This record gives sequence, structure tokens and C-alpha cells, in this order.
Amino acid sequence: MKAVLNVLAVICAVTAICMDFFGQEQLYAILKPLTTISIMMVLFIKGPPNLFRFKLLLVLAFLFCLIGDIFLLNDNYFVFGLGSFLIGHLCFASGFIQLEGFQTNRWIFLLLVSIGVGLFLWLRNDLGALTGPVALYVLVIVFMAWQGASLYFKRKQSSYALIGIAVLLFMFSDTVIAINKFKTAFEFAGAVILTTYWLSIALIANATYIILDGYKK
Repeated sequence: MKAVLNVLAVICAVTAICMDFFGQEQLYAILKPLTTISIMMVLFIKGPPNLFRFKLLLVLAFLFCLIGDIFLLNDNYFVFGLGSFLIGHLCFASGFIQLEGFQTNRWIFLLLVSIGVGLFLWLRNDLGALTGPVALYVLVIVFMAWQGASLYFKRKQSSYALIGIAVLLFMFSDTVIAINKFKTAFEFAGAVILTTYWLSIALIANATYIILDGYKK
């Protein structure tokens, strides 16, 4: 079933990206949330009771990502989309903390904070009324990425490696969104943003499946 859902997600994602690129807005509006739904369906595996909170937090994170996807279909709702993803990142971070506790890897923290602060300072003059919301969002996604990327350095296993790659891809996707919206729009921005975003949440979903299935066995 996991393989079928992953194939379905790939088909939906590729088709959605094509529809977006060629300006087929109505089809894109259907396929974008459908892609996220097909990715998150991998989460619905029966896990052990001790991982119930972890699974619940991940499901909530994906639901807020889905809500954010829908809001971002219309530029007028950008702030609402930003808020939805912000809550999603807090849920992701809380889920990661459920697995191995609060992570304190200082080198990953310093690296991610440097990237986040540097990007914000570069964008600041172009943010206008969104300066505050974007600053808060940067803090939250850096925190989420810190907790996710640190997992692999706490316990070197494949699922944690997938999460580590995923959170960095999420940061990259959001960086491209910021550059495209506030600095310089470029032709293939949509394809880059969607590809890295969906790959990110697909890696998190499959890592979650591995974790839940491994504990079940």
C-alpha cells in the first residue's frame, strides 16, 4: 500500500507541477491539495500506543500543511497560508521531540540560525508589512529544522536521515518562495518550490511509516 500511495503521489505531483507551469489554474487547484493528501495517507498505519502522540502530531502537521496549500492558491491569503505552515512546523518540531527528546546540537543550531538570519536580513527591506510575520516564521522553521536535522546525530538510523534531509528541503523550498515573492520572480520558481516541498513532506511521511512499522514489529 505504501508503494501504491507513493506512486500516486508522484503522478499527482508531476501533473500538478505541469498544470501550474502551463497556467491551468482550475486543474492545479484540485491537484495541489490532492498531492498533499496522497502523501499524508502513508501516515495512516497502525502504530504502537507509546508513539500515539508522535503520530498525532505528524498528522496535525500534515493537515496544517494541507490548509496552507489551499490558502496559498490565492495570493490574497498569503498570510493565512504562512500562519498555517507555521503551526504545521510547530507540530513537526513537537513530533520530533516526542521521539528523542529536545535536541541541543549547537553546531546544527548555529548553522541553521545563520542561514535563517542571513536570509531575513537580505529580505527585510522588501517585506513591508510582512516583516513581523516573516521574522516569526523564520524562527519557527529554523527551530523545526534544528530538531529534525539533529535526530540523525542523536541516533544514526535511516528514518532519521530521511527526516534530516526533509527539513533542509523544507527550508530550501520556503527560501525559494521568499526570493520569488519578495526579491526576484523567476520562471521555474513554481516547479522548484513544489518539487522540493512535496519531496520534503514525502520523506517525512515515509520516515514516519518506517518508525511506526519498526516499532510495531
